[in-house]
Amino acid sequence: MPQAATEGTIPSTMDALALLGPNEFEVQTTAVPPVGPQEVLCEVHSVAICGTDKEIISGNFLKKGWPRGYPYTPGHEWSGTVVALGEGSAELGFQPGDRVAGTAHAGCGYCRQCAIGRYNLCDNYGNEDVGHRHYGHYSTGAMRQYHPSSIKSVFKIPDSMTLEQAALVDASSIALHAVKRAGARAGETAAIIGPGAQGLLAGQLAQLMGAARVIMVGRGERLKTATALGFEVVDNSNTDGPEAVRELTEGKGAHFTVDTAARGNTPADAVSMTRKGGRVALIGVPLEPCVLPLQRIVFEEMDLFGVRANPGTCVEVIPLIAEGKLDVDIVTTHTFGIQDFATAYDTFTQRLDGALKVLIQPNTQ
Repeated sequence: MPQAATEGTIPSTMDALALLGPNEFEVQTTAVPPVGPQEVLCEVHSVAICGTDKEIISGNFLKKGWPRGYPYTPGHEWSGTVVALGEGSAELGFQPGDRVAGTAHAGCGYCRQCAIGRYNLCDNYGNEDVGHRHYGHYSTGAMRQYHPSSIKSVFKIPDSMTLEQAALVDASSIALHAVKRAGARAGETAAIIGPGAQGLLAGQLAQLMGAARVIMVGRGERLKTATALGFEVVDNSNTDGPEAVRELTEGKGAHFTVDTAARGNTPADAVSMTRKGGRVALIGVPLEPCVLPLQRIVFEEMDLFGVRANPGTCVEVIPLIAEGKLDVDIVTTHTFGIQDFATAYDTFTQRLDGALKVLIQPNTQ
């Protein structure tokens, strides 16, 4: 295994996860990549495996160009330490030794969407020549020992935050974006579909945004973690989820619902468990069609919000994690070295041993 940087030196080669085709991968030794203008080269500390990674590895997003071709290195929820600077990075406040949380998106910075702060919807998506990046999707990801990233996609973290926690910044910021899109207000009741890491983070953030009650809908061992966080739980393995939520809310439903599952009929269930005039935010990417009750949505003036990534919310969740307001440790269950990626991936996808967020640490022997 190539060595991590010591005493300011950067090795010439590194270990990197390479996808060779759908559900086919191996760890390869490859050259440490150069660092470009307004980029930082980071020694990667932790990379969290995400549900989107599973779909990319499986080849389910090939039609979207994720990835564009093989071999390909995934990974977009990560943390690390800056070890080298590209041209212009020092002038913009970065220096070697900075500890950073990484995220997936870097907008071009020039189009209308970027200008209004919606760089997650950049009009120049996919055009790396003008500076757009989508790390771990079509741009090379961070599942490797060293990763060059646009400075638009890394965020400095305080000393009170561990690098393991920093790897959860991306997921946490997406959860916050979803809760904000749903218009969380003080005293409301939130329903969250899916007690995975994303749902557990969204539930906590709904509370931090003022929700008086959080009802977690799902099944399995993960509901125990939801209970530990103070959420009410609905086990939909033996009851109808929307009906149970309505029963818990005097027949009205939640004020807002966040669907983090996006499987089967969960988007329609999210609408069904939300009251008149309520709001529904959809985080997950559905892989199959779902029929929504459009007449009810119209007649009851319900609002539906798509959620894509995390524009502007990384800087908001970092203080919440650093100050212990948002508990990311509770969803971080396993850690592996990169050579054990196959075991880590199986642990994550099969939910072995209570797995929620599984971290890969490429520079751990």
